[in-house]
Amino acid sequence: MTYENILVKNIRGIIVLTINREKSMNALNKYVFNELEHFFSVSAPKKKKLKGIIITGAGEKAFVAGADIKEFLNFKGDDAMKVSARGQEIFNLIEKFPKPVIAAVNGFALGGGCELAMACHLRIASDRARFGQPEVNLGIIPGYGGTQRLPQLIGRGRALEYLMTGDMVGAEEAYRIGLVNHVVPHGEEVKKAKDIITKIASKAPIAVAKIIECVDDAYNEVLNGFDSEVKAFGAVAHSEDFKEGANAFVERREAEFKGR
Repeated sequence: MTYENILVKNIRGIIVLTINREKSMNALNKYVFNELEHFFSVSAPKKKKLKGIIITGAGEKAFVAGADIKEFLNFKGDDAMKVSARGQEIFNLIEKFPKPVIAAVNGFALGGGCELAMACHLRIASDRARFGQPEVNLGIIPGYGGTQRLPQLIGRGRALEYLMTGDMVGAEEAYRIGLVNHVVPHGEEVKKAKDIITKIASKAPIAVAKIIECVDDAYNEVLNGFDSEVKAFGAVAHSEDFKEGANAFVERREAEFKGR
């Protein structure tokens, strides 16, 4: 598949994926979703030496300033439900991806853009970044997981306030309430994300994947996250990586993980 709305650059095993619709403030439309789905379900899983993925937005103003509202104006029948379900399905691919996915938020992350950032495992914010779920101002609600992930990250009370008022928050406030992991000077967000992925890549890849899986299961109403942790612990305990890590610890040397 040829990508026209996203740019994919592989830098020594770290992929920087840029939403490339700068003139539209990188707004999400059906074509962006199609390309994100293909990348995370087909392209990325085939990359054997992949360390992690960084998602950012083109230009200086926006990470993703929202969904393309023009696509919403002619909804008929169950169109709205289908669009919401598809957006959630694609963002779930990101959330469940077994390698670290970090949002490098370089500007506005509003509506669907905030939801995209929250679907990533970690969020690095430029000091110019702004976050919000302003859908209520248009008479709708977040449809790509915003009502679910925002409370998980910042708590029920704060989430309800931001969802019902549509207020935006700056980078420092987003850090204070737990929405982002780090705030850095503008232009350094991708570098910080690369540093974190490089550090994670030095760890056992099977263990990293299982951590992502177990944390996701903690928020799954059908699954028991504690049971998932027991099973995952058993799986990694029989891995070659665990034997290498344990021996390296005893021998006081750096472990050399193989992902087996």
